[in-house]
Amino acid sequence: MNRRASSSPYLFFLQVIAIASLLLGSSLFASSLAWAADKDKSRWDKKYATEKYVFGREAIPFVQNHVDLLPKGHALDIAMGEGRNGVFLATKGFQVTGVDISSEGLKKAEALAAEHSATITTMVVDLEAYAIPPNTYDVIICTYYLQRDLFPKIAAALKPGGMALIETYTTDHSQYRPGFNKAWLLKPNQLLTMLPGLRVLRYQEVDTGQAAFASILAQKPH
Repeated sequence: MNRRASSSPYLFFLQVIAIASLLLGSSLFASSLAWAADKDKSRWDKKYATEKYVFGREAIPFVQNHVDLLPKGHALDIAMGEGRNGVFLATKGFQVTGVDISSEGLKKAEALAAEHSATITTMVVDLEAYAIPPNTYDVIICTYYLQRDLFPKIAAALKPGGMALIETYTTDHSQYRPGFNKAWLLKPNQLLTMLPGLRVLRYQEVDTGQAAFASILAQKPH
């Protein structure tokens, strides 16, 4: 008797069990990700559900000081929040798309844009699952949101000659907020290594006495 043929029902049974386990595991994993995203959305929606602009209405100085270097065109504001940086770019003639998990934050971004007679496009997305289309944007900004696997995607999403502007907290920030999650802090000079293939135009590490952060402006080669 052919051994392979005689054992096939058993192998088939094992394969069915393995596939079912994988599917069940994938389903549970997907469910846990969805739960985490919903929890994150609820947390930020609650934070932004106030008339006050939690992080202010003015763009951060690093954006304001370098806006004239940015190539005009389509700009993506990742983790846009209440829109202070993206709206500023829109007032300077950029075509701005802002993405964030919080619909409440984006509503405030749209209101801020309207106050400045500017137009922005917003999308509610889970950034953990968001696919940035490659070779699409002239400018990508991301401030005070650290998701490490986004950095290579940011580099890939820039058009040739496009620029990325990033600013976020460093490990020195722990002295001002001891409970801050260290996974969301960058080590000294680490930001210099996180945008593969881009040329660094500007870089700084700042300690204001109340916060510590790093900022970078980098360009994709033509």
